[in-house]
Amino acid sequence: MSNIMCLAIPALVTSVDGNRANVDFGQGVLREVNISLVNVKVGEYVIVHAGYAIQVVKEEEAKETLRIWKDVLETDQQ
Repeated sequence: MSNIMCLAIPALVTSVDGNRANVDFGQGVLREVNISLVNVKVGEYVIVHAGYAIQVVKEEEAKETLRIWKDVLETDQQ
């Protein structure tokens, strides 16, 4: 059995075009994702996994998750 873990990361939706959206993960990381699983608007945050937005989340929750990830990554680099 493998101990592989999949991650889902919050991102800010910056534009929407049909079932595709451009999202901003912060720190210059921009990607296009599929939004066919959610109903989302520009300015909202989504949880992204494997190129798909899988859930819309509140801004406060998204920012707190991103802060925690930043702390984890900084600790790992030390």
